[in-house]
Amino acid sequence: MVGLILFVALIFEFVNGFHDTANAVATSISTKAISPRGALLLAATCNFVGALLSTRVAATVGKGIIKQEYILLSVILAGLLGGLIWNLITWYLSLPTSSSHALIGGLAGAAIAAMGVSAINWTGLLKILSSLIISPVAGLAGGYLFFFLLHCLFPRCDSHNDIFRRIQLISASLIALSHGSNDAQKMMGIITMALFSAGVLSSIQVPVWVMLICATTITLGTAAGGWRIIKTLGTRLTKLLPCHGFAAETSSVLVISAATFLGAPVSTTHVVATSIMGVGAYEGRKNVAWPLASEIGLAWLLTLPLSGILAAGFYFLLTLPG
Repeated sequence: MVGLILFVALIFEFVNGFHDTANAVATSISTKAISPRGALLLAATCNFVGALLSTRVAATVGKGIIKQEYILLSVILAGLLGGLIWNLITWYLSLPTSSSHALIGGLAGAAIAAMGVSAINWTGLLKILSSLIISPVAGLAGGYLFFFLLHCLFPRCDSHNDIFRRIQLISASLIALSHGSNDAQKMMGIITMALFSAGVLSSIQVPVWVMLICATTITLGTAAGGWRIIKTLGTRLTKLLPCHGFAAETSSVLVISAATFLGAPVSTTHVVATSIMGVGAYEGRKNVAWPLASEIGLAWLLTLPLSGILAAGFYFLLTLPG
């Protein structure tokens, strides 16, 4: 079963790459700071490098959701499948939801289905949940405040489009780097947890080969591009000029980088989407497509419970007698 888990985990990582590609490239593409092909190449390269920078988040995911004595291969596989199916559903609906939420909800749902609530490391899970709840608030406030400061320095920032279009390449690179350093590590933690459960590893320490294979897979997924969600974030949520894109990307980088340093697996999607909303809201309430934002918010609320329910269903199917 370890081989099957590794296969599904890498599919999840690939889907995570193209599902969350929009986080790094949507604003740059919509403001014409870089061509779509160039944006994907830039994001893919930075994702790969970022994935190899640290294992703090991987350790949090590997140790922080299910108690070690209750880690079963069937639970891990069911959790991955539940999160994967939810990611594909939301990608099809063009909704930028959190792969982090889907993964955590899937693992928790499968573990509860297998052994009840006692299998959950509630301290670790609450730490993860608190960081994922805080991230949209931090993203919204960060985007609004950063653009406020930018507007103070450049009152007519829309007249400096050429400057911001150039420096937006830096902010886009940094957000792709931070995305890789946070999101790719989640699957490193899951694969390491499976290897520990199977007795292949004596402790939950991420092997170098796991780091490399996860970094490569999320990079390939990023290069594939998730155009449905890129369109949602880049054009449907608010109107973006280069100065807006720079502000949204830079504020997102600051939030995500701080979370990565603390080992908190925040949702890159939540931070980026709400940073875009915050920047748009500064220009006026009507500049944000709030009905669409409400749909996205509802999908965020449903991600944890529905991915958990899907995973519980997969667990029961995997453990049917015969």
